[in-house]
Amino acid sequence: MAQNPLVILGGGYTGKALYKRATAEGYQVWCTSRQPDLHLTGIASQHRLHFDLNHPETWKAFPSDTSIIWCFPACPLDLVKRFMATRTQNPARLVVLGSTSAYPAQGMMIQEQWKPNFALPRVQGEEYLRTTAGAIIIRLAGIYGPGRNVLDWIRKGKIRNTPRLVNLVHVEDVVGISMKALAKAPAGSTYLASDGTPRAWSTICHYAKQKWGIPIPPETKAPDPGKRIDNHKILEELHYYFRFPDLYTALDHLETQQCDKDEPSFS
Repeated sequence: MAQNPLVILGGGYTGKALYKRATAEGYQVWCTSRQPDLHLTGIASQHRLHFDLNHPETWKAFPSDTSIIWCFPACPLDLVKRFMATRTQNPARLVVLGSTSAYPAQGMMIQEQWKPNFALPRVQGEEYLRTTAGAIIIRLAGIYGPGRNVLDWIRKGKIRNTPRLVNLVHVEDVVGISMKALAKAPAGSTYLASDGTPRAWSTICHYAKQKWGIPIPPETKAPDPGKRIDNHKILEELHYYFRFPDLYTALDHLETQQCDKDEPSFS
């Protein structure tokens, strides 16, 4: 069965990784940016598209019948509605990447049947696309990976040493889950994407000290207990197998990659 052409709407960190994977899987794929010639230099010019939700003149950069993976917040709602109204038909397949910040941080286990916070503009846009265009919503935990190393966040003082729970997912698993959903998820479905192991920031900081000698930041009181993201639906319905199911193994992999890059070349 032939694959529909695919547009990656938003060529940021995750969008570029999606473009690379989709190309490798044989899709005819384009990637968009508000400044494609500046931000998409690693992509051939014929596969870059200028798209800006705030500028309607860019909305017809690609045909209506392509599949879309929407990578930036789908808001404000009025612009999302206006953009979709200009399409002659709904996308062949539509995957929208959201955030688990749509759910309350009360320390409880969050599953897909939980109602998201409809006061959030991006949730309004996601739910509009889900109910009117059959969008598949994937709400993502915190994304890390090459160039977004959790250990570097600690080194640079961006992480507080608190007992607050955090849920994370490697960018390669975000890509893998998104491509699985594009291929086989039921229209209008919702998934939560996390490695499935909530951890306290304080636990991660102490492990980083023990394993890599990274100084532990001063203890700080948590503003809330955080949340626990359940990823069983992805495992059971999409039959997805995580490449990086364990944070610490993934961080060791990132550190090794970084050390390899830092080694001098004598060739």
